[in-house]
Amino acid sequence: MNKVTLLSGNEAVARGAFEAGVAVASAYPGTPSTEILENIAGYDEIYSEWSPNEKAALEVALGASFTGKRALCAMKHVGLNVAADPLFSAAHIGATGGLVIITCDDPGMHSSQNEQDNRNYGKFAKIPVIEPTDSQEAKDFLIEAFELSESLKTPILFRMTTRICHALTPVALGDRKAPGNDRHYEKDFSQRVLVPANARVRHVKLEERLLELKKVAESSALNREEMGDTSMGIISSGIAYQYAREAFPKASFLKLGMCFPFPADKVHAFAAKVEKVYVIEENEPFIEEAAKLAGVAVIGKEKIPLCGELNQRLVRASLTGEAVPFESASVPGRPPVLCPGCPHRAAFMAIRKLKLNAMGDIGCYTLGALPPLNAMDACVCMGASITTAHGMDKAAGPEEERKTVAVIGDSTFVHTGITGLINVAYNRGTTTTIILDNSITAMTGHQEHPGSGKTLSGADTVSIDYEALAKAVGIKNYARIDAYDVKKVHETIKAETEKDEASLIVIEAPCILRNREAGRKPRYVDEEICVNCGLCRKTGCPGITKNAAGEKSMINSALCAGEVCDVCGQVCRKGAIKAIET
Repeated sequence: MNKVTLLSGNEAVARGAFEAGVAVASAYPGTPSTEILENIAGYDEIYSEWSPNEKAALEVALGASFTGKRALCAMKHVGLNVAADPLFSAAHIGATGGLVIITCDDPGMHSSQNEQDNRNYGKFAKIPVIEPTDSQEAKDFLIEAFELSESLKTPILFRMTTRICHALTPVALGDRKAPGNDRHYEKDFSQRVLVPANARVRHVKLEERLLELKKVAESSALNREEMGDTSMGIISSGIAYQYAREAFPKASFLKLGMCFPFPADKVHAFAAKVEKVYVIEENEPFIEEAAKLAGVAVIGKEKIPLCGELNQRLVRASLTGEAVPFESASVPGRPPVLCPGCPHRAAFMAIRKLKLNAMGDIGCYTLGALPPLNAMDACVCMGASITTAHGMDKAAGPEEERKTVAVIGDSTFVHTGITGLINVAYNRGTTTTIILDNSITAMTGHQEHPGSGKTLSGADTVSIDYEALAKAVGIKNYARIDAYDVKKVHETIKAETEKDEASLIVIEAPCILRNREAGRKPRYVDEEICVNCGLCRKTGCPGITKNAAGEKSMINSALCAGEVCDVCGQVCRKGAIKAIET
């Protein structure tokens, strides 16, 4: 009997990759997908890597597929935007070894700038979309996805969502499939070289493959009926199926594990067996629109919310108007803030004090936009800080004073910031780019990247030399400074932004969550000296508040990073912040 264990959806995908005989796995970290590669890295049989961005990750996986080996790449939903270029080419080329692209969508935007529904990418690229509803299916469907990929020579888009990624459900473990070590690379000019003459032929092949896939969708066991009370029929997929099943346990269901190509005949057959058909799905009306185009009368988004996450109570209330009893604990709100001792704090204090416009980027440092720092004006997408800042500078008239900086993290700079820096230099821009270098991909849980000096497996490797890079692309002005030196940070940013040339400033210190020294000496406020000016509280450190009387500042010694940071001590003009002697 196979062992059964509790796994998250991400852990189950990793296990599925192992059992399916995957040879190569690649990714760029991003919630809710990060743990997939972190867990795959635990299987020595699979080569796994953090790639600089999602485009590179997909191209690595595609190259591995060229050799006949099975390959997987994983990313969060917005990462597929970055990988869209190779995605569409891969759809035309097809798969040799099984190729599965995992997209982890984020309904409700728990950690994302949008909640796009990536099922649409499958439809647009004309490749199958497979959706599991729990961890067991995440493992089993992934194995099935590789079989389908190889049998029909197509990439597969495997859609997870936040709740599937992170919820733990029982999973029966199996054995590893033979990884296909006997397979080898064979040249195929007409298939893989997408010059126009070849691409036109491949497009016809893609359309022919899509017709075959439609037949597969109609007969696939991934799409199944679960008949119950025929007065109510529900078509659903993914986590929405689980919500609907709990909200309406007696209803009849058509559960779509492969929602594209759309199994129109199966949907017609199901609709004929029930009195009324509802489509319950999160975000876009993907299934609903396909059903209506197929001539099936369904009720969907006129009842089910378009925006945000669904849940059992919301699903039931949307269709019946019934309020499901639910008791929620009263939990005080906790606005997101930079961690106590975060090395990014001094940079944002300087930007605020200098009254600069700051184009921000994606990372934990995006929190610098919030009170009391209020030092970031935009957050668009990965790498956009440098290019949007450059655009602002170029749009400024000769009479306007340019006071714009780009603020970007080290991992994000590697991801898509380098091309922006090249653009500034090439087009004779004047933007000051500030890399907040904490030597790790902190936002998603401390993953390595090409600037950290370590690979996914922890092996030592090269680390980007930002100064050499700046010189190579044509940036003449460069500075590297300690993130906790408040005065130096302020002076450097001021000096570089006053130049009529582009600059690169690297403000460095390890993420505080990896740098909490055991022997630290927390700070405290000497109330005899404190005049309650509030400068220390304006640093935005959650460890600093007012005392019970509201007359002085107070430091929570359990949160204080001590001598590692001491930003508050540097800004206090009265010397009221001192080290606790231990």
